[in-house]
Amino acid sequence: MIRFILSFFGAIFSLVTLGVFMVALTIGGVFWMYGRDLPSHESLAEYKPPTISRIYSGEGHLIDEFAKERRLFTPADEIPELVKQAFISAEDKNFYTHKGYDPRGIAVAAFEAVRTKGQTVRGASTITQQVMKNFLLSGDRQAERKIKEIILAAKLEQTLNKEQILELYMNEIFLGQNSYGVTAAAQTYFNKTLSELAPHEAATLAAMPKAPSDYHPVREKQRLLDRRNYVLREMRENGYIDQATYEHERDQPLRSVQNGDFESFRTALPPRDYFTDEIRRQLSEDFGEGEFFTGGFTVRASIDEEMQVEAAKALRKALEDYDRQRGKWRGTGKAVDVAFLADEEAWRSALSATEVPRDVDLGGRWHPAVVRDIGDQTLVVGIEDGPADGQVPRSDIKWMKGSFADNLKLGDVVLVRAGAEADTWSLRQVPEVQGGFMAMDVNTGRVLAMQGGFSYQDSVFNRATQALRQPGSSFKPFVYAAALDSGYSPATIVVDAPIEVNTPQGLWRPKNSSNKFYGPTPLRTGIEQSRNLMTIRLAQEVSMPVVAGYAERFGVYDHMGPFLANSLGSEETTLYKMVAAYAMFANGGERVEPTLVDRIQDRFGKTIYRHDQRDCVDCLSDRLGEGQAPRIVTNRERVMDAITAYQLTSMMKGVVDRGTASGTVKLPVPTAGKTGTTNDAKDVWFIGFTSNIVAGCYIGYDNPSPLGRGAYGSSLCGPVFQDFMEKAVAKYGGGPFEIPPGGHFIKIDRFTGARLPDDASGNYVVAEYFRDGAEPIFGLAYDGGFAMGSNLPLFEEVQQAGQQVRTSTGEVTTVGPKANFGTVSSGGLY
Repeated sequence: MIRFILSFFGAIFSLVTLGVFMVALTIGGVFWMYGRDLPSHESLAEYKPPTISRIYSGEGHLIDEFAKERRLFTPADEIPELVKQAFISAEDKNFYTHKGYDPRGIAVAAFEAVRTKGQTVRGASTITQQVMKNFLLSGDRQAERKIKEIILAAKLEQTLNKEQILELYMNEIFLGQNSYGVTAAAQTYFNKTLSELAPHEAATLAAMPKAPSDYHPVREKQRLLDRRNYVLREMRENGYIDQATYEHERDQPLRSVQNGDFESFRTALPPRDYFTDEIRRQLSEDFGEGEFFTGGFTVRASIDEEMQVEAAKALRKALEDYDRQRGKWRGTGKAVDVAFLADEEAWRSALSATEVPRDVDLGGRWHPAVVRDIGDQTLVVGIEDGPADGQVPRSDIKWMKGSFADNLKLGDVVLVRAGAEADTWSLRQVPEVQGGFMAMDVNTGRVLAMQGGFSYQDSVFNRATQALRQPGSSFKPFVYAAALDSGYSPATIVVDAPIEVNTPQGLWRPKNSSNKFYGPTPLRTGIEQSRNLMTIRLAQEVSMPVVAGYAERFGVYDHMGPFLANSLGSEETTLYKMVAAYAMFANGGERVEPTLVDRIQDRFGKTIYRHDQRDCVDCLSDRLGEGQAPRIVTNRERVMDAITAYQLTSMMKGVVDRGTASGTVKLPVPTAGKTGTTNDAKDVWFIGFTSNIVAGCYIGYDNPSPLGRGAYGSSLCGPVFQDFMEKAVAKYGGGPFEIPPGGHFIKIDRFTGARLPDDASGNYVVAEYFRDGAEPIFGLAYDGGFAMGSNLPLFEEVQQAGQQVRTSTGEVTTVGPKANFGTVSSGGLY
C-alpha cells in the first residue's frame, strides 16, 4: 500500500515536473522566437527627445516657440519628487522594485480577461514597458507586442537605472493638448512650472496617460476628477502623502486653463510676427528644419520689443494712409451667413471661426466684426469680444467712395477699431499696397526691429527679407563709393547734361526725374538731388565692373550685372541686404553681418552660436575709471576706406539736410540717408542712419505697379523712417559721425565746387573732407578738354578746348587744351 502511494505521488510529481518543464520550455521558446530581431534598446541611453525651440527677446521675455510636438525636456533630477510619485502611483506602484515587468500585475490582468471572457482587458504594463512601447514598438494590444515589450523592458533595466528610465518616460508621455512630457503639460493645463504644482494638480496630470482625450478637463470633467482622486488615494496608500493632505487635496475643485481658471501661457506670447518667423526660416536653413523644430534650442533674439512695436506702427500708418487716399473699399472678402444674424450665439461662433487678421494694433486694436444692419447714417456691427450693436457713423467713411450701402452688405465680415468718439467704431481694412521695414545696430549688425508687411496673419511673406525689388536711386551711394575710393572727391564736377547710350535693346536716353539738365555740378549736389545723368556719367568713368564689385563687396548682390542701367538701381535686391550695406557706410567702412540672433544654446544650455566675436579687453578689469567704458577690439574686414566712408556719409547727410529727404526727415541728431524711386514709382525706398542705428523702408505692391502721382521715397518712406527713428533716438541717442584721421576740411561752394576762403559762411558753403597729401584739383572734365581754376563754369556746357565760358563770379576764362593736363575721358572727374 505504501509502495502504491509512493508510486502514485511519484507519478504525480513527475507529471507536474514535466508539465512545469514543458511550460517553461514553451515560454522560453516563445520568448526566444520573439526575442529575435528586436530593435536595439541600447540607443535609448543616447536618446534625445524632440523638444520645443524657444525664442527670447533681448530682455529675456519668451516671444515665440516652435515645435512639432510641444515638449519641454526636464532632467530627472529636476523633476520634483511629488510629480514622480503621482505618476508611479497611477501607473506602476512597484516601479522601484520590479525588474522591468510585474508578474503579479500580468497574472491579475490575465485572470480578469479570462473571467470576463475578454470583455475587460486591463493594462499591466510597467513604466519601463510603456517606455519600450512608446519608443520602439507599436501601440496595439497584440500578445506578440506584449511579449516583445517584456523582453525589451527586462533588457532596458540592465542598461539604464530607474531614474534614467523615469526621465525618458516623463519627457516622452503624451498628455493631451499637443503636450508631450510633464513640463509642457503643467504649462498647458495650469500655466505653472513643475515645482509650482500642488498634489492634486500633479495627480491630474498623472491621471491622463491612459487616454488623454477621455479625460478632457472640460468635456470629461467629472471623469477626470474621479481619476484624479483615485491617483490621490494611491499616493496616500503608497505613503507619499498623509491622510490630512489627501483629504485636503481631494476636496480641491478641478481647475485648468481650458476651463478658464488660469490664464493661458499662450496669452503672454505676442502673436507670431515677421521677426520670429524669419528666425525660424534662417535657423531651419542653418541647422535643418527637423533639428530646429525638435532640438530644444534656446534662442536669444536681437529684437528690441519696444522698437518692434514702433516699427510695425510706423509702417502700418504709412500703408494705411496711402490706401485711404485711394478711397476704395475692399473689405476682408469674408462673410457670415445672413441667417445667423438673428442669433447672437450663432454669428459670434461663425465670426470666431472666420480667418481674418487679429494682429493689427494701429491707433487701437483691430477687431473682427459682422455687419448686422445698414443705415444711411449709421452702420451696425457685431464685434468679436465686444458689443453686439457697435455703431459706425457716416462721418467715419468720408475717405471712402460711396455710402454704406454702396460698399457693404449684411453678413460682411469687416475689421473695426474703437472710434474717436465714445461708443463708436471705425471701419478699417488691410491695405493692398505692402512694404517692409528694418532697423539694426550699425556696429554689431543686431537687427532691432523688422516688419515684413502690414499684417503677418494676413500675409506671411516677408517683404524685408524675401521680396526682390529694384532699389532705384537708393543704390547710387555704391556708385559714388566706387568713385570716391578711386580718388575723386565730393567737390569734383560732373556735367549734368543729356546722354545717349547704345544698348542691345536700342538707344537709351536716360533722364533726371525732373526732366531738366543742370550743367556742371559737384558730386555732392548730384547725390543730394539724386541726379540720374550725373550718376550714369560717373559709372561710365569708374566702369560698371568696378561698381558691380563694390555692390558685391557690400553684399547687395551676389553677382551684379555690369550694365549701365544698374547704376540707377534697376537690378533687384532685398531691403535686408540694402540696410546691412548702409550700416557699413555708417560704421566707417567695416564689414558687419546682420543678425536676428545674439546667441543659441542647445537643450543642455551649451552655447552653440554667438554672433558678436569681438574681444572685450577690459570687461573683467576692476581698474576702469568712473564713466570709462571697456575697449572693444575688432578684427572685422574693412570693405571701404574710412575717409571714403566719412565723405560718403557727409554727402548723404546733405540728402537729409537739404536734399530729396529734407522735407520729411528731421531728427535731433545728425542723420544721413538716401531716397529711392524706381520707374513709374513702382517701388519707393528710404534708407538712413544716425551714428548708431541704420533703418530702411520699402513700399510697393506685391505685383509691381505704379503707385501714382506724388509717390516718392521721400513722401512715402520718409515718414516711416522719421516716426520710427524719433523713438529710436529718444532711446538710443546719437551723435556726430566720427571723423577718421588722415584728412582735413576745405570750404567749398556746393553749387560750383569752387574753393572758398576759410572764413566763408552762408548756405552755399560746405566743408568737405579731403585726404592729407592729396590736395584737390578743382576743375571740370569734358569731351576733349579740361577747365581748371578756383572758379568754374556755372550751368554752362563746355563744348571744346579754347572755348570761353563765364564763371560763377562773372569772369570770363578760356578752357585749356587737353594736352596741357594729361588724358581726360568723357565726363571724367577731377
